Amino acid sequence: MLKIGLTGSIGMGKSETAKMFARLGVPVYDADAAVHALYAKGGKAVGPLGEAFPGVVVDDAVDRAALSRAIAGQPEQWKKLEAIVHVLVGESQRAFLDKAKAEGHKLVVLDIPLLFETKGEGRVDRIVVVSAPADLQKERVLARPGMTEEKLVEILARQTPDAHKRERAHFVVETHRGLDDAHAQVEAIVAALHQELDEVAARA
Repeated sequence: MLKIGLTGSIGMGKSETAKMFARLGVPVYDADAAVHALYAKGGKAVGPLGEAFPGVVVDDAVDRAALSRAIAGQPEQWKKLEAIVHVLVGESQRAFLDKAKAEGHKLVVLDIPLLFETKGEGRVDRIVVVSAPADLQKERVLARPGMTEEKLVEILARQTPDAHKRERAHFVVETHRGLDDAHAQVEAIVAALHQELDEVAARA
């Protein structure tokens, strides 16, 4: 089973691209959704984060705003948070992979926004980077509620530059030409990977 790491900086269109893979029958693991589930009432991260960061649990769920305030500007607190959450996300990811393998899927997508930042590229077989010109990226992000240029600069400072991601990608999906064009690119990627797997199987 081939593991595809799907990544891209904020505002590049990664979430829409992930949906395109799913519509083509490729199981998609959403790392952001996994974190939301861990933070929700009954989630596995609620207890550990409540102990590590007093005051961030409200009504038996992690209050993301309170958590952000607790770690703001404190790299050591960021590391503490990542150490807790990455272990739990890893467990949910393994469960997803086991299920996909049992169901006989040949391809899976791991939608991981911070793939390079967390050194996750070594855990996938192929990397797909979603990209768009910087001016379009900025326009998309600033259209989001509550977003400011200052916040965007702060977010981008924590992310691997788009140019570096593109250099390390096996495939790049360009999203500035519209959804239909992007979907055609995703179809071509899925077809190419299935062909590659078929050729490997034929040689075996």
